[in-house]
Amino acid sequence: EATAVTAFCGVSLVFALTPGADWAYVITTGGRDRRGVAPAVAGLLTGHLLAIASVVVGVATVITSSPLAMTLLTLAGSCYLVWLGIAALRRPAGPPRAPQPPSFGPGRGFATGVGVSLLNPKVFLLLLALLPQFASPTAPWSLGQQMATLGLIHLANCAVVYVAVGVSAAAALTTRPRAARAVAVASGVVMIGLGLTLIVE
Repeated sequence: EATAVTAFCGVSLVFALTPGADWAYVITTGGRDRRGVAPAVAGLLTGHLLAIASVVVGVATVITSSPLAMTLLTLAGSCYLVWLGIAALRRPAGPPRAPQPPSFGPGRGFATGVGVSLLNPKVFLLLLALLPQFASPTAPWSLGQQMATLGLIHLANCAVVYVAVGVSAAAALTTRPRAARAVAVASGVVMIGLGLTLIVE
């Protein structure tokens, strides 16, 4: 139904606009090198797409219904976020040097983005909470088709937000080394804090 889709778009956009580990990663990447934004965002979106697919086929339901599986996923994601945060603190963004290559290649930026998405259990929980809620058993489409469509809408919202955040960070920080370092340190602290919070939760 059009009303449900419109409501979902609004809710999805609110969640996409909420800063978290994905924002911290995109900002840190953009602050280091403008060319790293595209692979970083592509990695994040790929991770989200895999999470959406797992929710639609029911894999995520099995994972989240198993305390052991959920604990292991949470611990893995927490440790990964802490590791990324420490890496950001150890290698804060510095002034750009044109002759030098990026701090890491597009392949690594893409893979890290996938890891940030897939190892964040809150991505699965968010999708599990949102997609079935806005799917209607009486609609002409099957529940799986509805959830897949809603998931793609959420993916589009995330794409717009992540690109805007990354491009803004690159434009604002690549020519301001002190600000770039400050943001990199802040992003590192945020990722470490998020990881530790997930462990506590």
